[in-house]
Amino acid sequence: MQSLSPADVIQRQLDAYNAKDVDAWLATYAADAQQFALHGGLLAAGHAAIRSRVLIRFAEPDLHAELLQRTVMGPVVVDYERITRNFPEGKGTVEMLCVYEVADGLIQKASFAFGEQVVTVPALAL
Repeated sequence: MQSLSPADVIQRQLDAYNAKDVDAWLATYAADAQQFALHGGLLAAGHAAIRSRVLIRFAEPDLHAELLQRTVMGPVVVDYERITRNFPEGKGTVEMLCVYEVADGLIQKASFAFGEQVVTVPALAL
């Protein structure tokens, strides 16, 4: 069986994210994977912590990631995405830069840079 390319792994991760399929999404991550704020602190380490973190996000009814650009350099995949979210202030979007390191067909490390939140539908209008 041929292993998936790093870009294929990240596409599977994105598809599972948009389907809110936590098991398929988590299957793209190594058991000891780590998530970081880009150039910052650790957000989650290991499947249990990563699952807990994403389940909160998957509870948002309008959650959807739109891929704007992808760059691949060997085992590193960088996605530029626009995420539709349900913020406490209302429905809106946030742009993210996601840097993934893939080895052995799994995400080993992921680092995220978060852009400014833009509320498009205030909570009072929902």
